[in-house]
Amino acid sequence: MVPVKKIMTKEVLMINEKTSIKEVASMMKTKKIGSILVEKNNEVIGIVTEADIVRRLVAEERDPNTTLVKTIMSSPLLTIDAEMSIIDANDMMDKNRVRHLAVKEEGKIVGLVSCRDVMHPIYMEGEEW
Repeated sequence: MVPVKKIMTKEVLMINEKTSIKEVASMMKTKKIGSILVEKNNEVIGIVTEADIVRRLVAEERDPNTTLVKTIMSSPLLTIDAEMSIIDANDMMDKNRVRHLAVKEEGKIVGLVSCRDVMHPIYMEGEEW
């Protein structure tokens, strides 16, 4: 089995819960990413994704300049151990109807894995995909 740590994104962005959605969307565009972890007092409290922005900001006609991340983020953040398999990650995402999981190693967040990562693994049992 291929562990999640082999396919996860290691560079994880974090933002403060009081950041505006306008700023978050700009960061996502610049970095070409679809999710950012949200923190409060140096503790991760959730995640904001493109889907959150569409469903909880655009669809509800909120102002991106004044709406704060904490009002539309997904929380609590779901996590998976870095040694778990990509099949376990897929099952967890499917069961919880989410597209992103934070990856933990020794109790610390070390990456993110998305449904896209799971669908396109780099390695399969040590062989190139």
